[in-house]
Amino acid sequence: MTTAAPKIDKYTALVMQPHVEVAEDRDGITRNLDRAINMIDFGVGYFWELPAKLVVFPEYFMQGVTTPGKGEHGIDGFMKKAIELDGPEMRRLGDTAREYGLYIAGGGVIERVPQFPDRWFNTAFIIGPSGDVVLRYHKWHIPASIGLGTSPHDIFDEYREVFGGDISTLFPVIDTEIGKLGTMTCHDGCTPEVSRALGYNGAEVICHPVALQEVEGVSEPWDFWVFTRRARAHDNMAYVLGSNWGTVDYAYYPKAFCPGGSFAIDYTGMMMRHAPYPQEQVLGVTIDIESLREHRSRCNHNTWVDVRTEGFRQIYEKPIYPANQFPSGKPPRTLADKMGPVKEVFTDLYGRGQFTPPAGKTVADMADLHAGRVAAAQARGTLRKS
Repeated sequence: MTTAAPKIDKYTALVMQPHVEVAEDRDGITRNLDRAINMIDFGVGYFWELPAKLVVFPEYFMQGVTTPGKGEHGIDGFMKKAIELDGPEMRRLGDTAREYGLYIAGGGVIERVPQFPDRWFNTAFIIGPSGDVVLRYHKWHIPASIGLGTSPHDIFDEYREVFGGDISTLFPVIDTEIGKLGTMTCHDGCTPEVSRALGYNGAEVICHPVALQEVEGVSEPWDFWVFTRRARAHDNMAYVLGSNWGTVDYAYYPKAFCPGGSFAIDYTGMMMRHAPYPQEQVLGVTIDIESLREHRSRCNHNTWVDVRTEGFRQIYEKPIYPANQFPSGKPPRTLADKMGPVKEVFTDLYGRGQFTPPAGKTVADMADLHAGRVAAAQARGTLRKS
């Protein structure tokens, strides 16, 4: 940078914890959007003294999502409620962003991409004050066992031809007048790689939409959601704004299926605000980019200055979960389909001695153990068949 960086004033970020309806059609999407926009209206009004400049909504806040069991949707059910990022739903959010001069981030958009019409992507976005989508990110770490959307990794060769395969395009960060913004979605935050890629690309504020369920440890005493994301913020010296559902309407879910726990964590890993309950809420938090930049200028305990890459390359030289498992013409149609490649992963992890089988099991047993559990669940009706 050859010219002095401009000063960025403190501002308010709004972390939204809305009620979500699992939509079956466009009417359900409209109701979720109506609620989201009303919550923005409240937040920008209430926090008027230090104006709001950024809003973060959770994963699937517009369309909802289904999980294994009687309520599991196949690909056809998801495609019925898929949208495109230049469609009317995003334009409504864009109008609100323009009205208030906001950046609006959200995730879990069930997105239909014209270049890959036989599937959908779990898409995070940032809309700018212009009303336009200024960042699009396709969720990378979609769990093998839950989440029917396509990861770029699932069609990696084809995806790179369309969208590019550089770290800057796979994990984009935008430089704005309120700081450098990036986003990662739900399971992306369970391991270090995606946030590290965002940090490598310069992210100062990581918008983190999730639909994180209680079975994955939102509440104490486990509280996996908090301790992992505090680590992600500390690792990258970046704010992490984590937004989860408050309550949900779906016949097959408890109301507190994704029980809140939304938060704002600062660039040292310190919790700033937290809503540890399953209800609607709007958290207002002060973002101080100048303080973050001053903190990064110190060498002591600087988590990027001390990165020594050479010793870690072997971890990534050999694939673990293999790419290109669901190419064009072969989208995952059910969650059981999505779990198919896990058999190969188990064979590799146990075969090279990284994992040790439980007592009485051999390395050769482990892949079949996984496949047998899937088949048994399908026989019981707790996993959908193709």
